[in-house]
Amino acid sequence: MKLSIIVPVYNMAAGNKLRFCLDSLVNQTIADYEIIAVDDASTDESLDILKEYEARYPWKFRAIQSYENRRQGGARNMGLEAAKGTWVGFVDSDDWTAYDMYEKLVRKAEETGADVVGCDYNMTSVQSMQIGKVVPNNTMDQTGILNRDKYALLVMNPGSMVIKIYAREVIEVNHLRFPEKTFYEDNCASPIWMLHFTHFEKVEEPLYYYYQHEESTVHEISMEKCEARLLMGKRMIEESRKRGFYRQYRQEFEFAFSKLYYMNTLFTYMIGMKHPRLDFLKLIAKGMQEEFPDFQNNPYYQKAFDEEQKKLAAMHMKSPLWFLIYYKLLYGYRKIRGKV
Repeated sequence: MKLSIIVPVYNMAAGNKLRFCLDSLVNQTIADYEIIAVDDASTDESLDILKEYEARYPWKFRAIQSYENRRQGGARNMGLEAAKGTWVGFVDSDDWTAYDMYEKLVRKAEETGADVVGCDYNMTSVQSMQIGKVVPNNTMDQTGILNRDKYALLVMNPGSMVIKIYAREVIEVNHLRFPEKTFYEDNCASPIWMLHFTHFEKVEEPLYYYYQHEESTVHEISMEKCEARLLMGKRMIEESRKRGFYRQYRQEFEFAFSKLYYMNTLFTYMIGMKHPRLDFLKLIAKGMQEEFPDFQNNPYYQKAFDEEQKKLAAMHMKSPLWFLIYYKLLYGYRKIRGKV
C-alpha cells in the first residue's frame, strides 16, 4: 500500500467538523491508500461517524477505538501500529486537505527520492475549499539532501507535522513515536523526527486547511497546557540526548528549548491567564537556569526575539516578582490606552 493517513479523533462531531475532514480524505485523488481514524475515547457521536465511514468505504477506511483517552499523541501512535502504507501522513480531525494533496506529496517524493515531503497550509475560519490565509511552512533552504546546516535549521524550525508525509520505513527502523497523554506533542516530536530523515522536499502550495474555530485547542490557554509546554520542552532535550543528537546541535536545541519551554510559555501564560501565579513564574525561571543558564547569549535567541521580549525575559530571569508587577502595570496601561 502506498499511503496511510492517520486521523486522531476526539469529540469532533459537532459543527460538521469531523465529516468535513473525512470527506476531504475519502475523496483524495491518489490511488492505493488507507485512512486510519482513531477514536480517542470520545464522549460524543464521533465514533458512530467513523463507523459510518468505515461501512461506506471499507476498502480504504478503518476505524479504531481507544477505550482510554491517550490524547492526540497516543491516538497517532495507535494509528502507526496499524499503518501499512509506504508513506504516512497525519491530519487533525477538525482540519481538512485539498483533494490532491497526497497525490502531489507522494509524486514529489517519488520524483526526488525524498523520504519526507511537506507543503504550505491555509488558515481559515470557514469550511470550504477556498484558499484562506496562506502560511508558508518550512523554507526552501531547509530542503534537499540534509546536511549539518539543514538539520540545524530543522531543529529550530521543523514545521508542522500535519502538512508532511514520512517514509514509514524510517519511522519504524528508528522507533519514532509521539509523547502520549499530553498537549503539544508535535513540538517535542517534530525536531527529533526530522533528524532521522535524509532528504526533505517541499511542494510550494497551500494544500492543508487549518481550521480556526472557538473549540480549537490552540485558542484556549490553561495551566495544564502551559505545564505541558514545559514537559514537552524537557522531553525534547531528553530525546535529543538519548538519540545522540544533543552534542552536535546543542546551540540549536538551546534555542528550541528557550522558545518552547520559556518564551512561548511565559508570554502565553501572562496573556492568557487572568491571575498569573508567582510560583509558576519562578518554576519557569528555575527550569531555564537548570537546563540552559546562558540561553540569553544564544545568537539564535538574540535574532529571533524583539528587544522588548528580551528585556522582559531578562527581568523575569532576574526577579519573577518584579517581572509580574511590571508586566501587569505595563499591559494595564496599554489596555487603557487601547494599544493591546
